[in-house]
Amino acid sequence: MPTTFLKSKQSPAANQKPIDVSFIVSGMIDDVRENGDIAVRKYSEKFDKWSPASFKLSQAEIEVSIAQCSKQTIEDIKTVQNNVQAFAQAQKESLKDFEFEIQPGVILGQKNLPIRTVGAYIPGGRYPLLASAHMTILTAKVAGVPHVIGCTPPINGKIPHATVAAMHFAGADEIHILGGVQAIAAMAVGTDSIRKVDFIAGPGNAFVAEGKRQLFGEIGIDLFAGPTEILIVADETADPFTVATDVISQAEHGPDSPAVVITTSARVGREAIRIIDHLLNHSDLSTADVASVSWKHHGEVILVDTMQEAWKLADEYASEHVQIFTKRPRDALENMTAYGALFLGENTCVSYGDKVCLPFQPSQPSPSLPQDEMADYEVQVIGTNHVLPTRKAARYTGGLWIGKFLRTVTYQEVKDETASGELGRLCGRAARAENFEAHARSGDLRAYRHLKDEIDWIAGVKVKL
Repeated sequence: MPTTFLKSKQSPAANQKPIDVSFIVSGMIDDVRENGDIAVRKYSEKFDKWSPASFKLSQAEIEVSIAQCSKQTIEDIKTVQNNVQAFAQAQKESLKDFEFEIQPGVILGQKNLPIRTVGAYIPGGRYPLLASAHMTILTAKVAGVPHVIGCTPPINGKIPHATVAAMHFAGADEIHILGGVQAIAAMAVGTDSIRKVDFIAGPGNAFVAEGKRQLFGEIGIDLFAGPTEILIVADETADPFTVATDVISQAEHGPDSPAVVITTSARVGREAIRIIDHLLNHSDLSTADVASVSWKHHGEVILVDTMQEAWKLADEYASEHVQIFTKRPRDALENMTAYGALFLGENTCVSYGDKVCLPFQPSQPSPSLPQDEMADYEVQVIGTNHVLPTRKAARYTGGLWIGKFLRTVTYQEVKDETASGELGRLCGRAARAENFEAHARSGDLRAYRHLKDEIDWIAGVKVKL
């Protein structure tokens, strides 16, 4: 595929020894598993300088947090959550229980049952991350999850009131001001004060993500998350200023956030690069220091000859967020197959439905890093869920959705005796082909009872058949 890089990414210099995140997290999980609340409190004091009498907020404390929020903030939370709930409900209604008779007297069925207990991790940072509450807690409740525990860290040693309000209105059954690996481990293994959950959803830093990875299997998780990503596909009709603005909107998530533009227009590509550089270096953008690092090390602008080449290359990136700035943006629906979420047309920006997967981490992450040092924020207004696959995981999975909180189970019933006998004969033959004699005899027994088959192994068995 002929391509030209108008801008290539530049690998940062490796001048520091990397921290063994896996080893640190493993030790913390083992500590929480063995010492429960004592370990949880120790890590909360160490990393967040937070040790209240109870990590769980009372109803009165929740009401105080809500009262601390402006009327506009509460109205906005409710408006956004109405959008999220409407989309999640539409997804739920697309999942049908069914039952059908595959042959006379043989009934097969499917049911969608909610997970019993879910833990939702709502990360903290320099800004309150309200959208994580919408995406995790509210979606779980729409799915019918009976009990949802929400955990979020303090910010600068204080309760994040807007986040608490969002968690409450989303339907959290418990709200704990607790963050980091200690929160993930506590929910996963259970302590005296925090009940064990079956599933954990929600983004976090490298340590939170590693905690979820290590605990996967013992509990279910939503996704293995990485840094937030943006890819823009643009043709000659695209506005370079819009391309530049939207690239920066995602680059500011953190210094390791990939930002890629694939275009069929050299003019659009080169002009977007010029505008990005100007906005990062000659404007009052408060996050320019972070976005500049991301753009320098992980930004790419790639020129291709045709739209077919653009679609193919975009699928190879399998990016989390993909914006389509072309004459016919809906062509992407027919030509692309690997993406977390599509944003069609210049009227639709990623920020309308933004959901970061991994907050900003410094080049040397540490679980002792104060929460306010993580320069990440998010906003979600449009309604779709944006806990999305990163690092090319879009090749094999979609993002968080109502189905993640449901268990699709099946059932079967054979009412007709003749049908049971015939299935028994088939089972006997199929099982013996695999050398599973005991399986075969379960089928033989039904054939004996309902079709009067002569079965050698039954002869001499002194039981009433």
